[in-house]
Amino acid sequence: MLAAAVIVSGCAGGAGGGAEGTSERGSAEGRGTAGPAHGQERGQERGQERGGRPADASGARALDRSAANSRPAHAARVAAAKRWGLAEVPLLAPAPPAKKPALRTRAGFEVDGHEEDGLPPVFTTVPTRHKVVFLTIDDGAEKDPAFLRMMSELRVPYTAFLSDYLVKEDYGYFARMRDRGVVLNNHTLNHRHLPSLSYEAQKREICGMQDVIEKRYGKRPALFRPPYGNYDRDTLRAAKACGIEAVPLWNEEVFVDRWDHREADRALRPGDIVLSHFRGESDWNGTMPDMIRRFLNLVTAEGYAVARLEDYL
Repeated sequence: MLAAAVIVSGCAGGAGGGAEGTSERGSAEGRGTAGPAHGQERGQERGQERGGRPADASGARALDRSAANSRPAHAARVAAAKRWGLAEVPLLAPAPPAKKPALRTRAGFEVDGHEEDGLPPVFTTVPTRHKVVFLTIDDGAEKDPAFLRMMSELRVPYTAFLSDYLVKEDYGYFARMRDRGVVLNNHTLNHRHLPSLSYEAQKREICGMQDVIEKRYGKRPALFRPPYGNYDRDTLRAAKACGIEAVPLWNEEVFVDRWDHREADRALRPGDIVLSHFRGESDWNGTMPDMIRRFLNLVTAEGYAVARLEDYL
């Protein structure tokens, strides 16, 4: 079985690198082969769940209209969308499911003994028929106050995966993020390529970050994302030993100037996890609000709302 899996991510080069639409699946040593990802489609008919009937393309918009009619806060969201230069007001996500979907490791992303050993599931999409996607942001390099204001004013949920070697420059910034309802999760202490390390070294990276987040922010994370998306059996064994319950990867990655896609058809799907990074003008040709603008303009145009990942897990 596969020992490690990765899609080339912007965190690999520190400056939003990664080949357009490339995916890799490698061994524990990180070897991999590139796969195609071209032929983008647009339109609300996109986003069916594979093997299922089409999701209601107008559902998120209908819910958004209903909420808009019943909430005076909608006027503030309209004003915020205009202030931040969005093409449309972001759609409001439906209520999260009362019964959480069963999480299973994506085919081809397993390690030996994955199910037998009860290792955390590794997935890129959450099972749902809701037209929602989940925004996740990694590392912690950029600490832009404008980003915090933008997300609060627009009421857009997201999940953070943090590495201590970057976060420790300003723990307070991420405390303010937590106070706004953002869940802070584990991206290791030092953002190292984990399959290159021994089991014990991997455990120190993962458990050490668990300790940091608990000490600084009051709660040990349940979610873990391996740097670069690279992992092996020891990674998942160590994650389980450190109290990790799930390993969300991603199906798309958004930058200031482009999107990268794991799937060949470049289509968003209900429940897709989208990756970005805490990066600014020193790494990208733009700011975090610029990245969020690109992200929201596409997902809103395609009839998707942004939901909170933890509400579905």
